[in-house]
Amino acid sequence: MMKNNRVTELLGIKYPIVQAGMVWTSGWRLASAVSNNGGLGLIGSGSMKADLLREHIQKCRAATDKPFGVNLTLLRGDIEELINVTIEEGVKIAFSSAGHPGKYIDKLKNAGMKVVHVVPSLKFALKAESVGCDAVVGEGVEAGGHNGADQIALMALIPKLVDELKIPVLAAGGIADGRGIAAALALGAEGVQIGTRFAATIESSSHENYKRRVLEAGDNDTTLILSKIGLVRTLKNNFTKVVSDAENKGADEEALKELLGAKRERRGIFEGDEQEGLMEAGQGASLIKEILPVEILMKNLVEEYNQALKKIC
Repeated sequence: MMKNNRVTELLGIKYPIVQAGMVWTSGWRLASAVSNNGGLGLIGSGSMKADLLREHIQKCRAATDKPFGVNLTLLRGDIEELINVTIEEGVKIAFSSAGHPGKYIDKLKNAGMKVVHVVPSLKFALKAESVGCDAVVGEGVEAGGHNGADQIALMALIPKLVDELKIPVLAAGGIADGRGIAAALALGAEGVQIGTRFAATIESSSHENYKRRVLEAGDNDTTLILSKIGLVRTLKNNFTKVVSDAENKGADEEALKELLGAKRERRGIFEGDEQEGLMEAGQGASLIKEILPVEILMKNLVEEYNQALKKIC
């Protein structure tokens, strides 16, 4: 069985499994369901304004008496408002990403929050540790959504972070079943953050077209695009082909921003535009074969983890 460790103690959870805070996907229904079943649910504030975030926090609190958190995208222009709402609503766990947590760490910690920062490399992990983050999520380039420019794979990233850091490390990127959890813990991680597998659940707010595309994905059906303006892993479609062609022809940052336009993630993930939307997903998508309720998925993850241990012990 999964043992208690620094991550379960830090976050107050039964299993060291965190559901990633994904845009247009992880609202209060998904977050509360994960927390109710022993993991840590995160509300993804990256696609919310302050008032909507407050609503989701309040609804999540009404739906669970277990710990849950908020994912904060630090490069957003309105991040101060989102942080203020998170603090005002008494949330005690923040997962931050896409920016340097040092600017906000004192405010979050003074509010009694545990702060975990998502990092793509050792350099950023050491910075997070130095400013006082309680843990880091080492995210490999297998992950869906925004990735680090160095494109370090999880298998190489996690042992390096574990060797160099004193704070706990969680692993993210391509983990879609209990075997992946076992592998991550074997590398020295004390927990995992899982995105795409939780996006393909009944409680996820992503569109049914998006969920179906995840189920249909093979091992070569995601791609990395937009390296000049923020590397993203997403399901292949007409939009990714247009972007890739433009990048191969030397398109500059302004041209790529114009191609990306506004609300491309909403169009793909939330509205279900299969060809022109950005349908962010990790390489673990090819391992997902059915849409499950979170309760069943969490039981499966734990059982798969136990079965994986039996095979190697």
